[in-house]
Amino acid sequence: MEPWSKKLAGRLDEHELDSAALAGNPLGDPTQRPLWVYEPPGAEGATLPAVYLIQGFTGQVDMWRNRSAFRPTVLELVDDLRAPARVVFVDAWTSYGGSQFLDSPGVGNYHTYLCEDVVGFVDERYPTSARAIAGKSSGGYGAMVTAMLRPDVFTGLATHAGDALFELCYLPDFRDAVRALRDHYDGSLDAFWQDFRSRPAFSKATDHALINTFAMAECYSPGELPFDPATGELKPDVWERWLAWDPVRMVDGHADALRGLRAVYIDAGKRDDFYLDLGAEAFRRALERIGVTDVFFELFEATHSAIEYRYPIALRYLAERLQ
Repeated sequence: MEPWSKKLAGRLDEHELDSAALAGNPLGDPTQRPLWVYEPPGAEGATLPAVYLIQGFTGQVDMWRNRSAFRPTVLELVDDLRAPARVVFVDAWTSYGGSQFLDSPGVGNYHTYLCEDVVGFVDERYPTSARAIAGKSSGGYGAMVTAMLRPDVFTGLATHAGDALFELCYLPDFRDAVRALRDHYDGSLDAFWQDFRSRPAFSKATDHALINTFAMAECYSPGELPFDPATGELKPDVWERWLAWDPVRMVDGHADALRGLRAVYIDAGKRDDFYLDLGAEAFRRALERIGVTDVFFELFEATHSAIEYRYPIALRYLAERLQ
């Protein structure tokens, strides 16, 4: 692979949309958002499936151009695939690092933004036959949940190590967050944020646990942490609000939507740092329980990082199933 950017064979249209759903969001984050649409070679004017690719926590749309040593960018991977589908790159960044693609009074109406504003913008400009949604980590979470909540919009999903089984992927951070608040910030989240924004981001070992825990709380239980910040003891009523948003636990309540999907893709690395391989297996088993057995599922040799090479496998699968 050449160490420089190569010219895409397809076309990348870079738009900006002004979102009505994000107007007045509580963080004062921009309502004008970048939106990229990749057109495969020779596709201009054709009616094609659209795959919406959403990012993990802390992701911003321009990161799709990031290059790691000796590896193609995600844009180049998509271009090399030549799949018969458009790929829509969505920006859902927030000042807390992410939105989980939900509507929340803590961060804003990012579910409505995605399903109404973004999809409406794309549909007005590109002939679309069907839609799927895909992502990694928090993006994989968004893919699972969005397909369950809006099967009228998305008829396929792909999740790469998506957040699932919350007791495994989130609980370990709680104890670290409690200690960090106690030892460095006198128990004050405001003090943490003031410190965090005064220095290079993630320059302290405790930053991830605090940011991830607080941001997830603002999505799942706005205004309330699911634990006592002095001891880490769970608050059962608040924790139950989190669990209600766990994709594994959501399956039974959205069985009809899931049974109606045309494509379901699930994968994760066997050594995932957040044990999301176990969440992937649990989600697959929950789908099997409701009768959804036509599923692509694979656990492969990897951690949570550097698995962007899996995206084309999912994109091809979705494109073929949505034809």
